[in-house]
Amino acid sequence: MPSDLRGVADDVRGFLPDDEADALREAAGEHLRPGGVAVEIGSYCGKSAVHLGHVARLRGARLVTIDHHRGSEEQQSGWEYHDTSLVGTDGRMETLPFLRETLARAGLEDVVDVVVARSPDVASWWGRELDLVFVDGGHTDEHAQADYDGWARWVRPGGALVIHDVFPDPADGGQAPYRIYRRALEDGFAEVGHTGSLRVLRR
Repeated sequence: MPSDLRGVADDVRGFLPDDEADALREAAGEHLRPGGVAVEIGSYCGKSAVHLGHVARLRGARLVTIDHHRGSEEQQSGWEYHDTSLVGTDGRMETLPFLRETLARAGLEDVVDVVVARSPDVASWWGRELDLVFVDGGHTDEHAQADYDGWARWVRPGGALVIHDVFPDPADGGQAPYRIYRRALEDGFAEVGHTGSLRVLRR
């Protein structure tokens, strides 16, 4: 990844350590095909979109990043990951302007398609197979299971399902992503990569 682009990603607020970012780019490089599409669930301010978007450009593919931009549960007022600088004039979380700024700085606006909506709503009308799905949205069971229900079925044979924040030990983090990871294995996905809390599974 070029140093200037990595510098943009490093400056963006987010929760993706460098080793996991490297693993995410590697997974995208292995699975994205020319003309193919990757979907990212959970844009936040765009850190992972820079990494995925960079690979999409190299591969002649596209990235669709989906988020309602009102923040997940743990980012609301009074919770651990609340950031007051991301609160809009109406008092609600509003991360869309930060994502747009990130993509502009990274020069990726022509590669990354931004969808402002709830993930299951988009999945309900989606109609084409995907090379890669990156699940990094809401971390409650309700939202993680809905993301899996909506998007795992669109991963093509040989494509990748990448799940972030997978913690087998409850002492390390919430269990909803771990539960969909276990569900994916039961559904026939095979684990092909494990870096930190990032799991890469292939259909």
